[in-house]
Amino acid sequence: MSCCSKRYIAIIMTISGIACFFFSRRSSTATRSLTTSSKSPASSCSSIVASSTMTNGDSNNSYGLTCSSLGKGGSSFSCNSFNNRESPPQTQPGLCGLSNLGNTCFMNSALQCLSNTPPLTDYFLEDKYEAEINQDNPLGMRGEIAEAYAELIKQMWSGRHSHVAPRMFKTQVGRFAPQFSGYQQQDSQELLAFLLDGLHEDLNRVKKKPYLELKDANGRPDVVVAKEAWENHQLRNDSIIVDIFHGLFKSTLVCPKCSKVSVTFDPFCYLTLPLPLKKDRPMDVFLVFADPQRRPTQYRVVVPMMGAVSDLCDALSKLSSIPVENMMVTDVYNHRFHKIFQMDEGLSHIMPKDNIFVYEVCKPMEDSAECVTLSVYFREKKARQSNTTPGTVLYGQPLLLSIPKHKLTLDYLYSVILERISRYVKLSLVEDFSDVSANHETCNGASGVSEGEIEEMEHQNGEEENREKVLETDACQSEDCIQDELGKEDLQHRKRLFSFSLVNSYGTSEINCLTTEGKVLKLSSHATLAIDWDPGTRKLLFDEQEAQAFEKHSSMFQPQKKKTTVALRDCIELFTTMETLGEHDPWYCPNCKKHQQATKKFDLWSLPRILVVHLKRFSYNRYWRDKLDTVVDFPIRDLNMSEFVCDPAASPYIYDLIAVSNHYGGMGVGHYTAYAKNKLNGKWYYFDDNSVSPASEEQIVTKAAYVLFYQRRDVKAKGDPSPCTSVELTSEECDGMDTN
Repeated sequence: MSCCSKRYIAIIMTISGIACFFFSRRSSTATRSLTTSSKSPASSCSSIVASSTMTNGDSNNSYGLTCSSLGKGGSSFSCNSFNNRESPPQTQPGLCGLSNLGNTCFMNSALQCLSNTPPLTDYFLEDKYEAEINQDNPLGMRGEIAEAYAELIKQMWSGRHSHVAPRMFKTQVGRFAPQFSGYQQQDSQELLAFLLDGLHEDLNRVKKKPYLELKDANGRPDVVVAKEAWENHQLRNDSIIVDIFHGLFKSTLVCPKCSKVSVTFDPFCYLTLPLPLKKDRPMDVFLVFADPQRRPTQYRVVVPMMGAVSDLCDALSKLSSIPVENMMVTDVYNHRFHKIFQMDEGLSHIMPKDNIFVYEVCKPMEDSAECVTLSVYFREKKARQSNTTPGTVLYGQPLLLSIPKHKLTLDYLYSVILERISRYVKLSLVEDFSDVSANHETCNGASGVSEGEIEEMEHQNGEEENREKVLETDACQSEDCIQDELGKEDLQHRKRLFSFSLVNSYGTSEINCLTTEGKVLKLSSHATLAIDWDPGTRKLLFDEQEAQAFEKHSSMFQPQKKKTTVALRDCIELFTTMETLGEHDPWYCPNCKKHQQATKKFDLWSLPRILVVHLKRFSYNRYWRDKLDTVVDFPIRDLNMSEFVCDPAASPYIYDLIAVSNHYGGMGVGHYTAYAKNKLNGKWYYFDDNSVSPASEEQIVTKAAYVLFYQRRDVKAKGDPSPCTSVELTSEECDGMDTN
């Protein structure tokens, strides 16, 4: 050891008070990837979270010591780009966690699955990639993704680290795939798709891709067309990824008009399998009866998954005996109507957490009478100290009323509402409360608060929302007019518990005040009214507890159907089932010379050595996003895929599970982990970011399983690991394809 090095050791011992040092002997090959040149400034290591390395100048040996803070100087201290954490030398290679850099658990899960894919990992550990890096491929990443991945794999399989932080790898991925550059939660399968494609293009042995024209079968035998398709694929794509992960689909399209049959063979890198969707779903809804003395009742109905609002009303009608034509379905949020649904709207618009209230709206006795449907909100006036203009807050459950147009006067409207709220308003005290409306000549009302949920709303005089829905009323709009009317109608005002305001759909801004007596109000359907209470009146007469009370129908107590378990073979059968293309995804028929909604069927022609199965758990459209948490029962070993392969001359396809990417949580949120089988000792482990722990086979099959990795058995070895695990074989021997 040089004198300079000894001097630095003495200084560090004096400062830190360390009694002794523990040294671990390393090979020069590993040191080359971990240390920086002695010419690099030591200041680059001024703050190191993980361990650093100090060399003694010997070309064959290097000794490491852990430090947390290094001073300036010209030593040969190094900074590993992965910020590795040293572990005892006896650590099992491959049992290396990955630090979470900030919502990067999806990346860690995908990398652990790939890391435990034996043929791919051996390829990088044996440096076979170095001779095949294609820096001139315009579709590649100049070999940088392959080199970053190789460096990370060598760290993970060195046996010296309990975990590493893949910062350099993430940086390189973010450069070429901006969607992964930030720290937002992403999808592990999407990263896998990008990484496999990126590694393939970086390691593509084809330097200049020829132009090839796609050919249809045109009646030729499948064997001939499949072999031609695979050979054409390899003329443009020839890499370790193709050798290990690529298989061949058979796609059959049939025109519904001319019966033209089109057969093509297309390569694939992973199987995306649909999960059998539930045909129906339970929904909890509240039914608000027209009878004011009946409490709202909560029902649980079963409706078609892709049904319409009318299906919801049909199911509710069978339980409640309320005619469908008398129902109006609403979404109530913050004491107002967030949405009033039409009968033909899809149930996919309704989310599981929405508060759905179905109102019984009775039709008038006179069949010829035209009705107006009005939304009515409860508001309480709140005087603000900073401003003389009062604000209002919504409270309670809104009302939905259907009133004949010819009866729509203020007196009639008041009497109807008073009757509807008679269950939870103490009308017996009204006579003793004759002076509660001393200030009813103003247009402002008030509404109270339910369970501490207060939302103060200022009057926005300039707001024009919903004016186009509401016709001009005969209401007085000036304070002078109100004062004139007050003298004539003082008695009626004094007896009223609340005043009326014509408001926007949010209840936040008045359009007009309603004070005209005796005249028919010219309101359009779906106009919104607010009944404004002063705090004293509400506190004395409004029974908050009874207003919020509801009953539960017996359907709420019926046991829920147990979630069924789906076999993996069911998903494969669903994948290979014939389907009709959608109207927005037609196929151009060469015979008809136009786009047609053809029938389409996928079949598996040949399968790769490593079969990656993506379970399509996430489903979404314009209105609906959901994660299917169905338990898929997949075999740990002896997955026989031979029955799904349509090539009659194919060898048996028997697979064993080697890794699983898990997702816990819902759509867009949650956490990713992985199970993987170590290729050296054959044991299962659970990888949760930087934590690695032993696992058993009984733990692997869960509803969180998202991406499955299967390795094909070598037929000749009768179940032993495939000889393609060794990358010494040629690509022809390891291509994993039975093209005959």
